[in-house]
Amino acid sequence: MRAHVGDRIILAAEHVDEPTRDGEVLEVRGPEGGPPYLVRWGDGRTGLIYPGPGAVLRIGAVDDADAATGSASSAETHAAGSHADRPQPHSAHLREWQVRVSLLESGDDTSATVVLVADSPDRLRASGTSHRSADDTASREIGDEVAVARALRHLADQLVAQAEKDIERRTGEEAHVRAT
Repeated sequence: MRAHVGDRIILAAEHVDEPTRDGEVLEVRGPEGGPPYLVRWGDGRTGLIYPGPGAVLRIGAVDDADAATGSASSAETHAAGSHADRPQPHSAHLREWQVRVSLLESGDDTSATVVLVADSPDRLRASGTSHRSADDTASREIGDEVAVARALRHLADQLVAQAEKDIERRTGEEAHVRAT
């Protein structure tokens, strides 16, 4: 990995319950753009790192969709030319939300509960069910898939409704958000 001052480094979380870290390179202390790097993280803290296999280097501007997925094109990762020729990155704020899924199977019935664990909105919960007909071949996976899909669809509806309420609260006007 070769970095320049102003580049962004995204580190994958080491554990499932930890957030992804996103930071700006403040100093390059290694030869020819190599590590270690002094990085200012999104939470304002700074630290010296030697990036490992979970790190992604972003050269130039980071858009919100790429920051959320941690993806980088090969052109961005291996850009040529001097640092002055490259666009300067804008401020990005990376957040992670988790959806926890619980399944309960009882006979021919499966119920799924999904919980959105996020900084905002507050935790949302939804559920979905499936029932296997007596004529259907027994398949645990299909019942799970249907129940979870229904629960996730209900959760998505709640998120859209919450976004409409938030928009209305901020603008004072009625809002309708398309779900697609």
